[in-house]
Amino acid sequence: MKFKAVVAATMIVAFVVPAFAANEFYVVQDTKTKKCTIVDKKPTDPSMTVVSPSGTVYKTRSEAESGIKAIKVCSSN
Repeated sequence: MKFKAVVAATMIVAFVVPAFAANEFYVVQDTKTKKCTIVDKKPTDPSMTVVSPSGTVYKTRSEAESGIKAIKVCSSN
């Protein structure tokens, strides 16, 4: 009985956690082109740098779109 409860809880967590993680948006800049974009995953590619203030993680795409306008290195492009 305990085994079934553990398996059920594990399956619930496996489906719920990625749903929360999907609500992350970052403002990044390509180090070569200096172009800023919004991405939904933290960049692992060294050619992309998070440029939002203090590594801000936005909860919605519209927040990130507002944020990109306020970032100096992005507004100068």
